[in-house]
Amino acid sequence: MYSEKGKFIYSSAGSARMPGTPGFAWIISNIKLVFTDMEPLKFKIIKSVRQYNQYCKMLEELVMVNKKSVHHRDAIELLEWLIARWDDENNTFSDEDPIGVLRYLMKDHHLKSVDLSKLLGISTSLVSDVLNYRRGLSKEIIRKLSDHFKVSQELFNRPYELKAPTKA
Repeated sequence: MYSEKGKFIYSSAGSARMPGTPGFAWIISNIKLVFTDMEPLKFKIIKSVRQYNQYCKMLEELVMVNKKSVHHRDAIELLEWLIARWDDENNTFSDEDPIGVLRYLMKDHHLKSVDLSKLLGISTSLVSDVLNYRRGLSKEIIRKLSDHFKVSQELFNRPYELKAPTKA
């Protein structure tokens, strides 16, 4: 039983709604209609490494498309978000030092030392020194690595042991 008081309609249970707005039963029945008539989602929350790798590959392919439609850009944004969420929740780098992380990312992105030197704008000998723990990562290098690999700078900005230089 409903009664009107002021601008709201009150039910016997005490819930209120404005006149002309749908009631709870109507909302529930329409929600059921929406979800039963929905198409399956194209992308889902990443739950496995296999799915993660598939989404990474899809993202790479979408990024390479020259003329991106609104649908392309939306898919890219959604995939980036899903991948970042997976990375945040499944951070396998917490025990790894920054150079170990860098080596893993280089392998994962099929980069060699020469590629990394071009990417960072530094010499191959400096890349070699960094990868062999003879030189540390500068702030500029950390920024460039973070931007390129789309990871937090914190992964590279952690303390690690450098090897003492050997005298010839």
